[in-house]
Amino acid sequence: MNKHFLLAGIAALMLASCNQKPETKLTLSGLNPTDFQTTVNDATTGLYTLKNKAGMEVCITNFGGRIVSVMVPDKNGTMQDVVLGFDNIADYINIPSDFGASIGRYANRINQGKIVLDNDTIQLPQNNFGHCLHGGPEGWQYQVYDAKPIDETTLELTRISPDGDQNFPGNVTAKVLFKLTEDNAIDIKYSATTDKKTVVNMTNHSYFNLSGDPAKIATDHILYVNADTYTPVDSTFMTTGEIVTVKDTPMDFTTPKPIGQDIANFDFIQLKNGNGYDHNWVLNTQGDLTQVAARLTSPTSGITLEVYTNEPGIQVYTGNFLDGTVKGKKGITYNQRASVCLETQHYPDSPNKPQWPSVVLEPGQTYNSECIFKFSVEK
Repeated sequence: MNKHFLLAGIAALMLASCNQKPETKLTLSGLNPTDFQTTVNDATTGLYTLKNKAGMEVCITNFGGRIVSVMVPDKNGTMQDVVLGFDNIADYINIPSDFGASIGRYANRINQGKIVLDNDTIQLPQNNFGHCLHGGPEGWQYQVYDAKPIDETTLELTRISPDGDQNFPGNVTAKVLFKLTEDNAIDIKYSATTDKKTVVNMTNHSYFNLSGDPAKIATDHILYVNADTYTPVDSTFMTTGEIVTVKDTPMDFTTPKPIGQDIANFDFIQLKNGNGYDHNWVLNTQGDLTQVAARLTSPTSGITLEVYTNEPGIQVYTGNFLDGTVKGKKGITYNQRASVCLETQHYPDSPNKPQWPSVVLEPGQTYNSECIFKFSVEK
């Protein structure tokens, strides 16, 4: 064989090899990290994967600080993805949703979008029945957090929110620290500081379907809420200022029961107003992180989620406004009540309810909040 021909052939093979794109390793949940890489407002987005020694996996994108997938074992030892979401960044950007998001500056609703600080009335965006919901139409769930992976189980996200962001006062630096523990818990710590008096109320808005099959509705899930009272709402989903007992009402989850047991009882005005469950419960836990605030179990998979928090309230939202128009991961259609959200928080509209725990953050203070989602199996 001609020596020059041989060398040329080897060079061609090497060049072809160099031009081949490296294989992208999919996550356990089947996500392709390259599908989460883009630029939004000059900031780079990506997908970050946390894993523990037990084999649990949590995938997070810094776009909106969103939990994209959570893989945990069911009663048969099969790994299941138990949260709703999308499998690419384009859908998160183009399809309005709160799937898995780190919500800020103010989770839930503020009445008519108005707050008063030091006798100064501030008008916030009105994006939900005349109220400001989840920080407004351009809240933090649609912004890019700076991402700093700490180790294989820990991710720190930082959001620098400028003074006047959605008309909220103060330059705020907020952090969300996700820690995947060895006992299959996602420990989320929020913190924030400001240079001007403002309000802060952060939460995670994951949509859980513990069956692992979001094509099926989650009304068979068994729910326990450690709360004797809740905050009723009017027909615009706004809290009335009352705190009332759950006893002898469909709002009573102090004894675990299927979510679907009473959800269609629209003769009970609160379920009609909420189009199902979309309410804040006043927790009995008094900020004690060692007490279970809520527990959710899928009888199909046996997967159980326990929620712990130092917050005074938890919003239970049963996916009432999912309507089959959105397709999520693996092309699955998300129908009404395909999930349950368990959002730890201060009560909705607390800035306008001085009798409730304060959400005001002053310069020199640090806002701190914690939520733990702990997974296990009932066999």
